[in-house]
Amino acid sequence: MRKQWKKVAMGLLGASLALSLTACGGGSSSSQPAATPEKPAETTGSEPASDKQIKIGISQIVEHPALDAAKKGFVDYLNENGYKEGEQVTYDFQSAQGDMNTATSIAQKFAGDKVDMILAIATPTAQAAAQASKDIPILFTAVTDPVVAKIVSSMDNPGGNVTGTSDMNPIKEQLNLVKEVNPDAKKVGVIYNSGEANSVVQIELAKAIAPELGLELVERAVTNSSEVKQAAESISGIDAFYVPTDNTVVSALDTVLMVAENMKIPVIAGEGESVKNGALVTYGIDYYELGRQTGEMAVKVLKGEAKPAEMPVETQKNLQLFVNKKAAERFGVTIPQKMLDEADEVIE
Repeated sequence: MRKQWKKVAMGLLGASLALSLTACGGGSSSSQPAATPEKPAETTGSEPASDKQIKIGISQIVEHPALDAAKKGFVDYLNENGYKEGEQVTYDFQSAQGDMNTATSIAQKFAGDKVDMILAIATPTAQAAAQASKDIPILFTAVTDPVVAKIVSSMDNPGGNVTGTSDMNPIKEQLNLVKEVNPDAKKVGVIYNSGEANSVVQIELAKAIAPELGLELVERAVTNSSEVKQAAESISGIDAFYVPTDNTVVSALDTVLMVAENMKIPVIAGEGESVKNGALVTYGIDYYELGRQTGEMAVKVLKGEAKPAEMPVETQKNLQLFVNKKAAERFGVTIPQKMLDEADEVIE
């Protein structure tokens, strides 16, 4: 399964670019002066690019375990590679609390503060940052399709001042997990925020893929996290829930898990953190590692070794199979032994 991922990923990204979609979708600060980002001094090894303390603004669309893990991975990588927090670098972390207008205000604040770099976590905050500044280096992570979202010109040649990592997930393999757990499954419930470009891309791909697997998607669209529970309860006659990497739904994952437990059906997730927090299984992304991968790109920019315009957007290098045995007990399902044997991480 893992050997086929690169081919599948390229197919998914190619398919998503063909869709006629439009992009939609408190912290501490330092008073020290920002370093000038245009011409950082070249260095080698793990030494920072400048003796001056730099400032990085981090904008996150909403706080939930997956996105929090991406942020931690980013900061950890910089800490380990010459940019220790509180010494060579300070962070201004801001959460938009799921609101696009707030994300826009945060991006404009960072541009006005002339921070040395912006890390945008998730599609809406990346869109806002890209619109707010055309010169500050912007790294994004947890963005499903940055081309469809109009954040970059192309995956290989982003152009401008923005690049980062995509969390495009192997949707076909994830939906196939429904069949592996329950070969007789026919209908899968999926809830998504119709205002998140990343979610719309995934749903369109899932709708195209599901019939190949003998599955029918039963969709419910929401606009905020408070609607997720009602949407989940409104779906009947399904054999499983599928939760893609939708920030609105993942932030309210507990409500989906509760409904699924009452229905005695499994929840298949779009990424590993959701499995660690109660979903049954996924083959997909580890957001902490995705954040570290983004941090690696950021260090190259800070050291003057690369420019965002010339750095291809990267996808997750190593996908993993996550299985939650406790969740299986709650949902009343049996995990196939083959799945357990192949799992990269089993949550007991």
